[in-house]
Amino acid sequence: MSIQNDTGGNEPHNQNGIGQWKGLAEIDQAIHENRLTEYRMKKAWADPWIRFAGLMVAMLFIAFFGFVIWQDVL
Repeated sequence: MSIQNDTGGNEPHNQNGIGQWKGLAEIDQAIHENRLTEYRMKKAWADPWIRFAGLMVAMLFIAFFGFVIWQDVL
Protein backbone atom coordinates (compact mmCIF):
# COMPACT_ATOMS: atom_id res chain seq x y z
CA MET A 1 0.00 0.00 0.00
CA SER A 2 1.36 3.36 -0.99
CA ILE A 3 1.01 6.33 1.31
CA GLN A 4 2.25 8.65 -1.42
CA ASN A 5 -1.19 9.27 -3.01
CA ASP A 6 -3.23 9.05 0.20
CA THR A 7 -5.35 12.19 0.59
CA GLY A 8 -6.57 11.24 4.04
CA GLY A 9 -10.22 11.39 3.01
CA ASN A 10 -12.85 9.12 1.60
CA GLU A 11 -12.71 10.64 -1.88
CA PRO A 12 -12.99 8.23 -4.81
CA HIS A 13 -9.78 7.61 -6.71
CA ASN A 14 -9.31 7.08 -10.41
CA GLN A 15 -7.02 4.44 -11.95
CA ASN A 16 -3.92 6.51 -11.25
CA GLY A 17 -4.77 6.81 -7.56
CA ILE A 18 -5.38 10.55 -7.80
CA GLY A 19 -8.44 11.86 -5.95
CA GLN A 20 -11.38 13.05 -8.04
CA TRP A 21 -13.69 15.90 -7.16
CA LYS A 22 -17.38 15.21 -7.65
CA GLY A 23 -18.02 18.73 -8.96
CA LEU A 24 -15.43 18.39 -11.68
CA ALA A 25 -16.86 15.04 -12.76
CA GLU A 26 -20.31 16.63 -13.10
CA ILE A 27 -18.90 19.51 -15.11
CA ASP A 28 -17.04 17.07 -17.35
CA GLN A 29 -20.25 15.12 -17.94
CA ALA A 30 -22.14 18.32 -18.78
CA ILE A 31 -19.46 19.35 -21.26
CA HIS A 32 -19.58 15.92 -22.85
CA GLU A 33 -23.37 16.01 -23.17
CA ASN A 34 -23.28 19.50 -24.69
CA ARG A 35 -20.73 18.42 -27.27
CA LEU A 36 -22.80 15.37 -28.08
CA THR A 37 -25.94 17.48 -28.47
CA GLU A 38 -24.10 19.97 -30.67
CA TYR A 39 -22.79 17.13 -32.85
CA ARG A 40 -26.29 15.67 -33.20
CA MET A 41 -27.72 19.06 -34.18
CA LYS A 42 -25.03 19.64 -36.79
CA LYS A 43 -25.52 16.12 -38.18
CA ALA A 44 -29.30 16.56 -38.32
CA TRP A 45 -29.00 19.97 -39.99
CA ALA A 46 -26.78 18.43 -42.68
CA ASP A 47 -29.56 15.99 -43.67
CA PRO A 48 -31.88 17.77 -46.15
CA TRP A 49 -35.04 15.89 -45.08
CA ILE A 50 -34.58 16.60 -41.39
CA ARG A 51 -33.71 20.23 -42.14
CA PHE A 52 -36.89 20.53 -44.25
CA ALA A 53 -39.02 18.93 -41.51
CA GLY A 54 -37.47 21.18 -38.86
CA LEU A 55 -38.14 24.30 -40.87
CA MET A 56 -41.72 23.19 -41.53
CA VAL A 57 -42.35 22.62 -37.82
CA ALA A 58 -40.83 26.01 -36.99
CA MET A 59 -43.00 27.71 -39.61
CA LEU A 60 -46.07 25.90 -38.27
CA PHE A 61 -45.38 27.18 -34.74
CA ILE A 62 -44.78 30.72 -36.02
CA ALA A 63 -48.02 30.61 -38.02
CA PHE A 64 -49.96 29.30 -35.02
CA PHE A 65 -48.62 31.96 -32.67
CA GLY A 66 -49.28 34.63 -35.30
CA PHE A 67 -52.85 33.40 -35.65
CA VAL A 68 -53.38 33.41 -31.87
CA ILE A 69 -52.00 36.92 -31.55
CA TRP A 70 -54.11 38.12 -34.49
CA GLN A 71 -57.34 36.62 -33.14
CA ASP A 72 -56.97 37.25 -29.41
CA VAL A 73 -54.83 40.36 -29.00
CA LEU A 74 -55.69 42.52 -31.99
